[in-house]
Amino acid sequence: MSMSHDVGGIISKLQKIDAEVRESFGSLSPEQINWRPSPDSWSIGQCLDHLIKSNEGFYGEFDKLAAGTRKNSFWETWSPLSKFAGSFLVKSLKADDKKVKTIPTMTPPSEIDAGIVDNFIRHNDELAGKVRSVANVDWQKTVVTSPFFGLMTYQLDTGLAAIIEHEKRHLRQAKRVLETDGFPR
Repeated sequence: MSMSHDVGGIISKLQKIDAEVRESFGSLSPEQINWRPSPDSWSIGQCLDHLIKSNEGFYGEFDKLAAGTRKNSFWETWSPLSKFAGSFLVKSLKADDKKVKTIPTMTPPSEIDAGIVDNFIRHNDELAGKVRSVANVDWQKTVVTSPFFGLMTYQLDTGLAAIIEHEKRHLRQAKRVLETDGFPR
């Protein structure tokens, strides 16, 4: 089944995530947004902040694609790993059993502004606009490079699926914070 050009599907998934974020975290206090289950785990606010930062890593690619100025690099065209890397990435994001250390530039600050829920929803609307802007691009022939791991390339449709799975993963993580003993009520 080809995922190519499922603009509506991607956007409706982003909207569904927005609704869940608003419902789960929309009425939390700054203290609750910033509460951490342990010193080495993230608060709800940090999960959302991390998603905004990591998604914005793709904005340059989206803008070049939308403007029609982007070409696949030699590596993106010829990398034998693109198909494998993309499906591996999506699978790994669906699995919550492994804790993955994020790269330093994507590590959220320790204090997050209480407006993070609204910022996240605004961000996802902006992201939906970026997805719409690349609707006329061939999502399967377009290969993008991960903004985080320079050798990892994958097809645009897989990259978009990964963005969705990454959001869902950190949404699950943030919801677990709510259910942790000691969460301030």
